[in-house]
Amino acid sequence: MKILAGLGNPGRKHVLNRHNLGFLVVEAWTLLKGEEFRKQEFHSDVARVKVGSEEVLVLRPLTYMNRSGEAVGEAMRFYKVAIEDVIVVHDELDIPPKSFRIKKGGGHAGHNGLRSLAPLGENYTRIRMGIGRPLHPEMQVPDYVLGNLDKAELEFWEQEMPNVCEAIDLCLAGKTEQAMNKFHRKSAD
Repeated sequence: MKILAGLGNPGRKHVLNRHNLGFLVVEAWTLLKGEEFRKQEFHSDVARVKVGSEEVLVLRPLTYMNRSGEAVGEAMRFYKVAIEDVIVVHDELDIPPKSFRIKKGGGHAGHNGLRSLAPLGENYTRIRMGIGRPLHPEMQVPDYVLGNLDKAELEFWEQEMPNVCEAIDLCLAGKTEQAMNKFHRKSAD
């Protein structure tokens, strides 16, 4: 079994926040596989997706971003899933907007959702959805990440979502290097 976790915040007011790109991605991936989030367990909305012979437990933690590790950790312990078999999709300030990157392992770089995962280990795969930093220096980072994606960002991610989903498929198949080689490119701007 593998775990695919999208990080975000639950609730209507957060649906299109930059901080919720992880939720948007795992929802799109799940729908493309013909499944949906059918129940709640592990403090998460949960979907189960069969990919070849592999079962993938898809989580949208309901613990809010800063406590995502509680939900992911509970599912890992229940199913005895190693950290190496976890893929986390999250927004990333240090990646240009309208681009995404794949990374295996590493620290949290100040991201509170990733910080909450640190006690579980660091050797998981990350699908890092670029949101860039606030354009105006006076804008605080929390206001920026909790702000909604603008029209151009939404249109870009709608077009790019099949590529992000393909990258997830490659990572689930153990082809993380191949995904990096294929999808690491300059942003659309």
